Amino acid sequence: MMQKNQSYDKELPDKLYFKIGEVSEIAGLPAHVLRFWESEFKMINPKRTPSGQRQYRKQDLELILNIKYLLYDKKFTIQGAKRHLRYLSKADREMPLREKIDDIRRELKKIRSLLD
Repeated sequence: MMQKNQSYDKELPDKLYFKIGEVSEIAGLPAHVLRFWESEFKMINPKRTPSGQRQYRKQDLELILNIKYLLYDKKFTIQGAKRHLRYLSKADREMPLREKIDDIRRELKKIRSLLD
C-alpha cells in the first residue's frame, strides 16, 4: 500500500528501506544535502549496512520531506526548523493518553474500512 505525504505530491513507495539515491530522487535534493541534514537534525538517523551504506526508513523519508517543506516552502532557518520539530515532538509526548488512544482507534477504524 502506498502512502501519500503532505509535503510531497506523489505516492511514497511502500518499502522498508531506501538508499540515499532513492531518497535524493524522491525528495528532489542532492545527496550532500541529505548528509548535511543528518548532521544538523539528529532525528534523521539512517541505519547503516555492514558496508556503510545508508538505509533510510520511511519515517526518515517523511521527516526529510517535512524538513524540506519547512526550509524551502515556509522559509524557516535551520534553527527555526529544529525548534519547530522539537515543539511538535514535545507536544506529541505531552498528548494525554486518552487522546492517543482515540487517535489510534480512529486510525484502526480507517484501516478496517479500507479492508472492507
